[in-house]
Amino acid sequence: MTRPVDDLIAIMARLRDPENGCPWDVKQNFATIAPYTIEEAYEVADAIDRNDMRDLRDELGDLLLQVVFHSRMAEEAGHFAFGDVVDAICDKMVRRHPHVFEDVTHANDTARSRDWDRLKAEERKARGVEDTSALAGISPGLPEWQRAVKLQKRAANVGFDWPDHTPVLDKMAEEIEEVRHEFDNGADEDRLADEIGDVLFVAANLARHAKVDVSRALRGANAKFERRFRGMEAMAAAEGRKLSSYSLEEQEALWVRVKRDTAM
Repeated sequence: MTRPVDDLIAIMARLRDPENGCPWDVKQNFATIAPYTIEEAYEVADAIDRNDMRDLRDELGDLLLQVVFHSRMAEEAGHFAFGDVVDAICDKMVRRHPHVFEDVTHANDTARSRDWDRLKAEERKARGVEDTSALAGISPGLPEWQRAVKLQKRAANVGFDWPDHTPVLDKMAEEIEEVRHEFDNGADEDRLADEIGDVLFVAANLARHAKVDVSRALRGANAKFERRFRGMEAMAAAEGRKLSSYSLEEQEALWVRVKRDTAM
């Protein structure tokens, strides 16, 4: 039997009851819950990466709980309720998809993306936001990788972009050389941070041109490193040693063995 979302809303209301609810839930506020909301979103992404549909179901439930939690706190404060959240997102999706819900056509994906940004700009203007930049409305709270890609996409929508990946690769090589120059000339921490930031920004741009999700790519690289490093530890343990007892050259040899023997 599929339970209605009203059941979850009622459960949250009971948990937040000042007299008979859960003490932990009652004392929470938007700021204390926000980190959990972010964590649950990442756990959804992790379940997707692992193609684990059972975990994905559970993690989506956890993420939905976060929406209900925030909505309940807002309702208690007299701001809005869960139903208002649903109304707002329904209205927004219809408004931003005139090519689906109205008689509007776009020549290609680029035109559709530009129309999406135009509609978002109109929404900001209607709310009294005066920033008219093509970069307006990009949240500073986003993970920096995602924010870099969004900045680049917005710039590309007004024509400020390389035609393909080739000049991006050239720019990457140029930025790496600038980092090398700073190292060779005893640059301070701030200058190195600036130059390395440029390398990371170009890396995000390269991923965008390759149509690769930066966050997913980095999660994959992290997972690969972790598998290989744990493989090195397992090999060392099989020899009755700790990995830290090996020299760097010996550790490099273990790394090569892990890559060769396990194809990880």
